[in-house]
Amino acid sequence: MAKFHNIKVQDVYKETKDCSVISFEIPEALKSDFKYSHGQHLTLKAHVDGQEVRRSYSLCSSPVEDQWKVAVKKINGGLFSSFVNETLKKGDTLEIMPPNGVFNTPIEPEKAKNYIVFAAGSGITPILSIMKTHLALEPNCTFRLFYLNRSVKSIIFKEEIEQLKNRYFGRLEIFHFLTKELRSIELFNGRFTKEKMETIIKGLIDIGTTDECFICGPEQMIFLIRDELTAAGLSKEKIHFELFNTGTSEEDKARVSRILEKKVEGTDVTIIDGGKEFHFIMEDDYDNILDGALAAGADLPFACKGGVCSTCRCKVVEGTVEMKINYALDENEVAKNYILSCQAVPTSEKVVVDFGA
Repeated sequence: MAKFHNIKVQDVYKETKDCSVISFEIPEALKSDFKYSHGQHLTLKAHVDGQEVRRSYSLCSSPVEDQWKVAVKKINGGLFSSFVNETLKKGDTLEIMPPNGVFNTPIEPEKAKNYIVFAAGSGITPILSIMKTHLALEPNCTFRLFYLNRSVKSIIFKEEIEQLKNRYFGRLEIFHFLTKELRSIELFNGRFTKEKMETIIKGLIDIGTTDECFICGPEQMIFLIRDELTAAGLSKEKIHFELFNTGTSEEDKARVSRILEKKVEGTDVTIIDGGKEFHFIMEDDYDNILDGALAAGADLPFACKGGVCSTCRCKVVEGTVEMKINYALDENEVAKNYILSCQAVPTSEKVVVDFGA
């Protein structure tokens, strides 16, 4: 069963013109449930204009701060983001699921690790949590932040990042890239491109001494940076990324079509969640296990339904499925039969999945 809790909004403030930061008042009795790791996210639920809306937002606070904060950037036509930026106020209550996500690496205080991080716009939120946590708990680590925005005024957490740089003097370097304002150095004008990445790698990054890389932003930017760093010699295992959205490429669309051709009609599905079982038969109207289960009356955790956030992660314990899209699970998880139920097309007559595995 999806475990949402009613949580009071401790404060809401404008970080930029179109981005609000929400802090939550977690009751002492729930703090153990809401304990989180750097880079994780919260799934928020509210009823807006008569609709139940769920969205996942990365925590921009750090576990060492004993705070729970997320930043919500307003998106044109975005139902939830508009609600947060225009209506939500201090003292209101939202339904929130405990933290989730694996966009992080372990803290290793005894090591002197060098990190490079790339972010675009609101992609800074998990990156900020990651930087604050590692800088505080790994006294010999360093960070280089490459941060893309439209203009100086649109830079989310600009002051907080500068304060972080001053607090950990010599351990955090910041490089701002702007698309709508001219900088005096040409390199810092415009989006990341193949040519620009080659210059950055040659002049600002030492691949040989880089221990980990984190990237958060649009799909095209992430894969460009990943591919250029890999080509320069950085191991894929050291590159971690999280997408905030995906446009789904033509290649992905073709792959989805091929997978849907394998769908078995009328699959007998069993959902195991919290030790309880829920049985239903997949209807022809739904192509994935999550939508089929929700239509049948199941109460399951989900947020983006786009294969990005991993909130609906579960494990196949019997039968077979194929995922249409997977931007959240790594190769090891897939090898262990973990799936994203929002993308899981049943390809056998019976499927059993466990949400607690």
